[in-house]
Amino acid sequence: MSVVDGDTIDVSIQGVKTRVRLIGVDTPETKHPTYRVGCYGPEASRYVNTLLPKGTKVILRPDKEAKDRYGRMLAYVYIQHNGLFINLDLVRKGFAKPMKFYPNVLHAYEFDKAASKAKEGKVGLWKMCK
Repeated sequence: MSVVDGDTIDVSIQGVKTRVRLIGVDTPETKHPTYRVGCYGPEASRYVNTLLPKGTKVILRPDKEAKDRYGRMLAYVYIQHNGLFINLDLVRKGFAKPMKFYPNVLHAYEFDKAASKAKEGKVGLWKMCK
């Protein structure tokens, strides 16, 4: 397991490296080839690295669609040893905004509710970015 950026990780599934895009959240860009680094993007990536250091075991839960148009697996990601729901945690702590990936919207309401609280409390990117 390794972190690509705030909303994308690489995991090993039966020895095969698989790129996983976290469903329902969007962190500011840090590695896109044509976009500049977004406000609070490096902080989001660092935070995910602290949550998911190399080798961390995760549980991947799909929704309706298994892959995006880039061939990345789409998943809700949980840390195996403590059950932390990474996608939701990123929104709660202001490292990500909700982003609906229809038809993968199982947790959209939770993400929207968490974002409202983070925005209200001026947490993370809600405080630092215009």
